[in-house]
Amino acid sequence: MSSPLFTQRFPRGSQAFADLVNDSVARALAEDIGTGDLTAALIPAAQNAQATIISREDAVICGSDWVNACFHQLDKHIKIKWLVNEGEKISSNQLLCEISGNARALLSAERCALNFLQTLSAVATHTRQFVLAVSGTKAQILDTRKTLPGLRLAQKYAVTVGGGFNQRLALYDGILIKENHIAAAGSIHAALQHAHQSIEKLLNKNVSIQIEVEDLNELQQALDAGATSILLDNFSLHDMKEAVRINAGSALLEASGNVDLNSVRSIALTGVDRISVGSLTKNIRAIDLSLRIK
Repeated sequence: MSSPLFTQRFPRGSQAFADLVNDSVARALAEDIGTGDLTAALIPAAQNAQATIISREDAVICGSDWVNACFHQLDKHIKIKWLVNEGEKISSNQLLCEISGNARALLSAERCALNFLQTLSAVATHTRQFVLAVSGTKAQILDTRKTLPGLRLAQKYAVTVGGGFNQRLALYDGILIKENHIAAAGSIHAALQHAHQSIEKLLNKNVSIQIEVEDLNELQQALDAGATSILLDNFSLHDMKEAVRINAGSALLEASGNVDLNSVRSIALTGVDRISVGSLTKNIRAIDLSLRIK
C-alpha cells in the first residue's frame, strides 16, 4: 500500500515539511498580531512564565509542529515539552505539553497555537473514526478539496495522522474529470482522450486521470474508453455492488457523495477501493483544548 500523497511530498522532519509549517504559522501570526500585541505589552518585557495545554475531551492529537513554530517564531528560546506523541489518542483532562519562556511571547502565540492544534486534531480525530469504521475491508478513506482556505496542506496532513489518504492535493496535482468537464468535452470518451493528450504535453507524464460517472451506463462508457480510475458519484449500495462486478478489477473504484459514519462501512463492504469523505476537512468542530499560565 502506497503512502498518502502528503507524506510523499512533505515527509515529516523534511525541509519541505518545515517550510510548509513555518510559512502557515508566519501568516497566522501576522494576521493576529499585526503591528503588535497591545495586551501582552502590559506584561514586563523580561518576565518569564510557565504554561500547560490540557485536553477537555477525547481526541487524536495533531499539530504539534505548528504549535512549536507558533512559539518559536516569537521567541526561539521558549521550551516546549510534549507529553504525548503526534497521532496519539488522548483523553479528557489529559496534560498534553508544558511550555516555559518569555511571558509576552507565550501570550501572543497562545491563540494561533491553539487554533492550529484544535483544528488539526479535529480533522485527525474525525478521520480516525472513519478509518476504524471500515477496518477489515480493503477500502481506503480519502479526503477531498473541501478544505478551509489557507489550511489545505495542513488539513491534508491531519488526515494522514488520522490514518486516511489524500485525494489530489490541489488542482495542479491530478486530473479529475467531472460532470461539467464531460459536458464541455462532449462525451466521456472525448474527455478522457483530451486528458491523455494533455498529459503528453507535460514534463511529468505520471499525472493521474480520474473520471466521475453518475450511473452504470456511464461506468461502462468510461471502462470502454480505457479509464483506470473511476469516481462513483452518489451511487446506491446496489449500484456500487454492480459497479464492482462490472469493473472486475479493471479500474480503481472510488465512492463519493453523502458519506457519513452511519453509511461508510456498508459502502466499504460493496468492494470499492476508496471512499472520499468531504466532511473530514469541511464539517469539523475544533477539539476543546485549554492553555493556562501557571
